[in-house]
Amino acid sequence: MKKLAILALLSLVLLSACGGNNGGSAKNEHAGHGNDGHSSHAANGDLQEETASAAVLPKFLDGQSEDMRLVYQAAGQAADLLEWIPCFCGCGESANHKSNLNCFIAELKDDGSVVWDDHGTRCGVCLKIAAQAVTMKQAGKTTLEIREWIDEAYGKGYAKPTDTKMPTA
Repeated sequence: MKKLAILALLSLVLLSACGGNNGGSAKNEHAGHGNDGHSSHAANGDLQEETASAAVLPKFLDGQSEDMRLVYQAAGQAADLLEWIPCFCGCGESANHKSNLNCFIAELKDDGSVVWDDHGTRCGVCLKIAAQAVTMKQAGKTTLEIREWIDEAYGKGYAKPTDTKMPTA
């Protein structure tokens, strides 16, 4: 049932213009954030914030729509998929991103903590690619099938993709 709810909400993201802060209600729980509430800015200006795990969303999502929070949550749970999926918003050149994962997560640390990136909060292309990839994975598609579909769907009319390695299966 939970998968169906995530699938339905991700589908809503695909149908909506989801690039900004629309003042949706968000929980203000911060348990599990970095010991010092650590946040910083990347060289390109993106806000980055560390939390104890992928289960704890960053504070910069407070006040964002539930749909956006859901995409970030899905990205945290699907890092092993999104690392193989390129982004076509131009972030490869502007932010040195290597995959769609980097639009949401800058680093997954060995201790399980996560350095989140707020790039995806300002980019509808990033959100749509992540939502489509996760939805396709839930529908049983392989990582390679998803990658090929994303490459085809975004190959024309979008920015140069990130330099993302191709999965083998």
